[in-house]
Amino acid sequence: MNRLTSRALVLLIALATAGLAGVARAQPVDGEVTKVDKVQHRITLRHGPIKNLDMPAMSMTFRLADPSWAERYKVGDKVRFEADKVDGYFVLTKLDRLP
Repeated sequence: MNRLTSRALVLLIALATAGLAGVARAQPVDGEVTKVDKVQHRITLRHGPIKNLDMPAMSMTFRLADPSWAERYKVGDKVRFEADKVDGYFVLTKLDRLP
């Protein structure tokens, strides 16, 4: 590899790493299902703080990344989830029932 190509590669890696440093990754959060909307494929959760969304503990309705989740969960289920903002909407990207 010539010197110019090596420098360009190092610059690209540095830029990519810097760009990812400011992105908050979704972390698992515990919650409880308080409402399930099977028609709109949404679930309302009472949940703890969601750090990657800079959101305090509250109750909130989320869209579902997998619409079948609306059929699998019911009010009162304890869950662990990850959420993100997708196309301007808060979306559950991972959802698991707790024992």
